[in-house]
Amino acid sequence: MGKAIQISLLLLFAALLSGQLGCAEAAVCDTRANDTQEKLLECVTIEGVREHLEAFQAIADANEGTRAAGTPGYDASVAYVAERLEEAGYDVELNSFEFRGESTHFNVLAELPGGDAGNVVMIGAHLDSVRAGPGINDNGSGSAAILEVAEQMAKAKPHNTVRFAWWGAEESFMVGSSAYISSLTEEEQENIAQYINFDVIGSTNHIFFIYDGDDSDEEGTGPGPEGSAEIEKLFESYYTDLSLPFQGVDFTMGSDFIPFMGAGIPSGGLFSGCCRDKTDEEVTLWGGTVGDQYDPCYHQACDNIDNINFEVLDVNADAAAFATFHYAMNAD
Repeated sequence: MGKAIQISLLLLFAALLSGQLGCAEAAVCDTRANDTQEKLLECVTIEGVREHLEAFQAIADANEGTRAAGTPGYDASVAYVAERLEEAGYDVELNSFEFRGESTHFNVLAELPGGDAGNVVMIGAHLDSVRAGPGINDNGSGSAAILEVAEQMAKAKPHNTVRFAWWGAEESFMVGSSAYISSLTEEEQENIAQYINFDVIGSTNHIFFIYDGDDSDEEGTGPGPEGSAEIEKLFESYYTDLSLPFQGVDFTMGSDFIPFMGAGIPSGGLFSGCCRDKTDEEVTLWGGTVGDQYDPCYHQACDNIDNINFEVLDVNADAAAFATFHYAMNAD
């Protein structure tokens, strides 16, 4: 047998073995309770996140290129997320809110019951796009990441209750999340220990931004409610362990944390940048292209499946899993 043939056979065997191992790992993840952080991080994969993004892209393609609130594309996105959660074993709530005079719009909520029902960890991302495009980075990326986390945590038994939320009409100034907070009693608001938001987390010309809970950057609106600094520090520890640079970003980069902060709920989250141009100094730390926006397709028709940095999204999806598990199991 020639050497070239031997090498080809070895490569083929390695590929087959890798595929078999991948299938075996997927089978394990489908059946076991991911009750340690290590298990959860093993099972939250970029392949799983990408599957959801491809579904969002297909929905947009079938609905005039958009998944904006008030369109069939948004309704189909709600149906997709709800179906996946139900298949994972969740009781799904379609939480209605009024939008443009209609009350037929929905947030999607799914809860993982914990031993302490009075201590709720909320993990959220907005599900809608702008009308101009499919919204695969903004915010299919955050929606897909937390859906993958929810699916892989479905069999866990957390100490605290974990409530996942996919918000509607964020692009119209946080309508869905604002309506949700307004619908809660004071006691129900107080039961939410922290809210963590994932919005635009796969930008092609990225920075690893963490919302500045302690106002250490001394920019913009000031610190978040008491407890927000701890969320920021948790994400800092995650990136530090990976030897990845990170930077604080002010809460003025508005998203669905705004109504939670207004209710005094500790808040934080991740962001990979959208609409500022990248500087020389930032390229030195994160690579990319000087002078281009962090997301060159922000709020445009080209925010499609090709507008994702999957390496960045992989890191941030794991960060979502890391933080969710930490707060789910934290007895303090």
